[in-house]
Amino acid sequence: MRTQVGIVGAGPAGLMLSHLLHRHGIDSVVVESRSREYVEHRLRAGVLEQGSVDLLRETGLGARLDREGMRHEGIELRFDGESHRVPMTELTGRAITVYGQQEVVKDMIAARLAAGGTILFEAPAERLSGLDSAPVIHFSRQGRREELHCDFVVGCDGYHGVSRPTVPDGVLTTYERTYPFAWLGVLAAAPPAVEELIYAHHERGFALYSMRSPQISRLYLQVPADEDIADWPDERIWAELRTRLETVPNWTLNEGPVLEKSITPLRSLVVEPMQWQRLYLAGDAVHIVPPTGAKGMNLALADVKLLGAAFAAWYADGSTHLLDDYSRTALRRVWRAQQFSWWMTSMLHRLNADDPYEAKLQSSTLRYVTTSRAYATSLAENYVGLPEV
Repeated sequence: MRTQVGIVGAGPAGLMLSHLLHRHGIDSVVVESRSREYVEHRLRAGVLEQGSVDLLRETGLGARLDREGMRHEGIELRFDGESHRVPMTELTGRAITVYGQQEVVKDMIAARLAAGGTILFEAPAERLSGLDSAPVIHFSRQGRREELHCDFVVGCDGYHGVSRPTVPDGVLTTYERTYPFAWLGVLAAAPPAVEELIYAHHERGFALYSMRSPQISRLYLQVPADEDIADWPDERIWAELRTRLETVPNWTLNEGPVLEKSITPLRSLVVEPMQWQRLYLAGDAVHIVPPTGAKGMNLALADVKLLGAAFAAWYADGSTHLLDDYSRTALRRVWRAQQFSWWMTSMLHRLNADDPYEAKLQSSTLRYVTTSRAYATSLAENYVGLPEV
C-alpha cells in the first residue's frame, strides 16, 4: 500500500490528523490494532477545552457535539464544608464542553469513512522502518503481514505503541513523575445532581463529580496506587462518595446502577523531542498528564492541529519550517498543561494523609483561589484552555 502520511493509532489524535489532512487534499491511511467497536466504546476523557470545541466545529465535526454536548461556564471547588464556584466564562470569555471522548471518536470515524478515508481496524503495527527517507509501517491484518509505504509516519499509538520505541536510545529524553495514588472511576446510570463539575478536597482524599449525559454520571475517588478494584463493591463506592461529596448543607448525591468501574494510576510524563527523522509523535505517545486538569485529549488535538498545518505547508510548496518547529511549538503547550495538571493534583489530593501541615496548606491555597480574582482567573484560563502558548 502507498499513501502520503501513514498514521498509527485511531484515537482522537490520529483520526483528527487524518481528517485535517483530507481537508488539505493530502492522502492518509490510519492503522489501528483494535476493532472499530472497541475504539468507539472505550471510556476516556470527557472535557473539551474551548479551543478543541472550536476545532471540531471549524472542521465540520461539531453537529452532534452542539446537540448533545453540555457547555459548562464554571466549576465548583468544595472544601472545608463549603462550596465555591469559579466562574470561568465570566473570567475568561471561554467555556468547556462535556462530551465523551468515545463520542468524539465516533464522529471522526463516521466523517472519515463518509469521505472515503481509509482506517484499517484490527491491523496492529509491528514495526517501522526507513524513517530517514522512505518510511514503511509494517502491520498485520487477517493473519497476513503487510506494508504501508508513505512520505511521513505519525505515531498516535499511545505510550505502549510501537512508534516511540522505534527511536534509537539516546535520542529522546523522558521526564516523569509517578503519584502515590490512583483514581477509582465509576460510570453510573444516575442523573447528575449538579450542573457543573465538582472538585472536592476531603481529609479522606479527593473526589470528582462529573457527567457524560443528562442521565449518566461519571464519578472518581482518590485511592492508594496499589488498590484492588475487587475490594470496592458498589455499596462501598457510594458510601465513600457520599462522605467526600455530601459536605455542604441541603445537597444529596444521586445514586444508580454502576455500569463500569476501574482504577487508573496517576502519572506525569513528557518525552522530548516529539520528532525524529520522518517520524512525528503526538498525544499519549509522548505526553501523559494526571486527569485532574482535563488536558489529555485536548493536548492530543492541539498536537495534530500543528501537524496538519505543517504537512499542508510541506505539500503545498516544500516549506519545512512548520515541520521543523513542530516539537518546540507543541512542547510549550505540553509543559503549560503539565504544570497546571500538577498544580491541580497537588492542591486537591491528599499527598500524605499523616501530615496535617500539608492539609492546612491545601485549604489555604483553595481559599485563596476562591477569594482572589487574579488567582481564580489563572485557574480558569488554564482550565478552559489558553488560545496560544
